[in-house]
Amino acid sequence: MTGFEGKTVVLTGAAGGIGRDLARAYAGRGAAVLLTDLSGEAGEALARELNEAGGSASFFPADLAQPEAAGLIMEAAVRTFGRIDILINNAGFGIWKPPLELSVDEWDAVLNVNLRGTFLCSREAAKVMKRQAQGGAIVNIASTRAAQSEPNSEAYAASKGGIVAITHALALSLGADRIRVNAISPGWIDNGKFGELRPEDHAQHPAGRVGRTADIARACFYLTDPDNDFVTGINLTVDGGMTRKMIYEE
Repeated sequence: MTGFEGKTVVLTGAAGGIGRDLARAYAGRGAAVLLTDLSGEAGEALARELNEAGGSASFFPADLAQPEAAGLIMEAAVRTFGRIDILINNAGFGIWKPPLELSVDEWDAVLNVNLRGTFLCSREAAKVMKRQAQGGAIVNIASTRAAQSEPNSEAYAASKGGIVAITHALALSLGADRIRVNAISPGWIDNGKFGELRPEDHAQHPAGRVGRTADIARACFYLTDPDNDFVTGINLTVDGGMTRKMIYEE
């Protein structure tokens, strides 16, 4: 696995959870990282942390609910670092309400950020990558909820299913420009309370444990490694085997 020195990564949803640790992971491998999320201290603090550790990072506040945000993010990346090699579409949220109570505005809010935001960021990043001799790599963070659900998750599930579908569509549309597009579908990923989980939480996974953010970072490294230029259009499920496990209630 190579390092990412000389590469610029644009990371949406960078201020918390998986995004925060993806930023640390890429910075630790030598990449310059353009962090973007909603305006707030968390994003600024993360950029300071990475720079103080010897990395190269900048935070650009943006709200993907606004269609123009995608273009502004990519302009900021080019203005700051001169290029875009990797885009990680990680931003997303859910509204958990019964479908009979979910409003149209709530449905649109989830789909606009999660799915439309993924498309618009990919399109704007691709415009930059197309001008570069080496092309680039895009990774869309989907979810195992694209294939299985719990009640009251319709908008989130629809957005993640759409991300899986748009991934293979973009892979074909952008392949001629040497831009690879792949997705990752995480399962249960712990965001900092690993020690508080119950033994049965880990034991139910065929892999024997709940996932960690580092598992997603390693998957991103694989999909964005320039040497893996034969890998495009896939959805890599990282869930400890749970979507392959038959579950019956006793």
